[in-house]
Amino acid sequence: MELGKYVEALRGRGIAVIGAGVSNAPLIRLLLRGGCDVTVYDVCDREKLGDAAARMEGMGARLSLGEGYLDRLEADVIFRTPGMRPDDPALVRADGRGCVITSEMEAFFEVCPCMTIGVTGSDGKTTTATITAQLLRRSGTTVHLGGNIGAPLLAEADGMSKDDIAVIELSSFQLMTMKRSPDIAVITNITPNHLDYHSDMDEYVNAKRNIFIHQGGGGIAVFNRDDALSYPLSRYAQGEIRLFGTEPVANGAFLEGGIIKYAENGTVESVLDASEIKIRGAHNVGNFMAAITAARGLTRRGAAAETARSFGGVEHGIEFVRERGGAKYYNDSIASSPARTAAGLRSFAEKVILIAGGKDKGVPFDSLAPEIIARVKTLVLTGLAAEKIRDAVVSCPGYAGEPEIIMSPGFADAVRAAAERAKRGDTVLLSPACTSFDVFANFEERGNCFKEIVNGLD
Repeated sequence: MELGKYVEALRGRGIAVIGAGVSNAPLIRLLLRGGCDVTVYDVCDREKLGDAAARMEGMGARLSLGEGYLDRLEADVIFRTPGMRPDDPALVRADGRGCVITSEMEAFFEVCPCMTIGVTGSDGKTTTATITAQLLRRSGTTVHLGGNIGAPLLAEADGMSKDDIAVIELSSFQLMTMKRSPDIAVITNITPNHLDYHSDMDEYVNAKRNIFIHQGGGGIAVFNRDDALSYPLSRYAQGEIRLFGTEPVANGAFLEGGIIKYAENGTVESVLDASEIKIRGAHNVGNFMAAITAARGLTRRGAAAETARSFGGVEHGIEFVRERGGAKYYNDSIASSPARTAAGLRSFAEKVILIAGGKDKGVPFDSLAPEIIARVKTLVLTGLAAEKIRDAVVSCPGYAGEPEIIMSPGFADAVRAAAERAKRGDTVLLSPACTSFDVFANFEERGNCFKEIVNGLD
């Protein structure tokens, strides 16, 4: 269905949009400009929304804000924000009344006119989606990159042609209620994550599985052969299965002798010398292999090597900030899980000064503790999860007083404490292993704050 026809079909019906944040702002504008009757519901009050509230009202929206904002939820069609569980009592009641409950992402899949490549995973999905987009662009394809990566795509659908490709990062929150899957689906890996949101690990895994389960026989699903949780899901794939990993595979990318190779139809070709990859870490070699596997047949020869040599990584992903007094500072604010922080630590040969903490996801820090003991010289902790991380490290076998642990009351204090201890040759790494939601709106805001503080140091 074309986007215009989709919006036209909503006219004359009561539309509720839950969440007035960045991800829904283009949706709200699209619906209002299309002449729809829209009420925006948000837990934030008018003061916290600021000018955004007046702008939405100026365009014709009604607002239900603050405490009890869902008490009067009445609509024919409800667009759920990804952070709201689909079994929220307000949504259950609405469903019982016959309301249609959807989301910006679900609507996009209804109207998207071009091929879709979806990327999910506990770690690496942003980098993998970005690399995939770059491989395609270097091959002359018009690419639309968005989704959970920060750019909602629904409002842009009418500017897409059938020859374009949409590369979409998909979170477990978005995938939970998806009834369509992308043409090519990638799962980078699955580790315990978001257990503060999901009822249990099974629900989280099943949400990830949704990225390919609706494909049918014509789809392509890409799995990490090395990953104990995501690889077994391949048995549910109905279409072509492609793999990537550190050992040879029959159909997909693998690493052999430091070279990324691709196997297909009984032949093997060398694609890329892994040493050419500009961004740090073995996990990023895996991200390149995932992207190469997803984009196979859609890119020209040489695109992978060109991208490897030029791609400096995504913002907030082991991003070099500055050198000060001979010490180097890196921003890995995107690392919001213990597994992602462990991968970041393994990217450095030397022991680092690590800044970690924030709001935990209900995931234990036990697996991270040995990595911290082995790879961190000074650990600076802050945020709601600071004591949980400290306790995991102190109780870990092998802890004998090192690394030094500093508990810091505030984020800025933590950055300055790390800087005070940084000597020539040291590396200071912000890699929180937690979400930012105790202090910041998102990991981007946290990373930008870190960079501002570091760049302001004398």
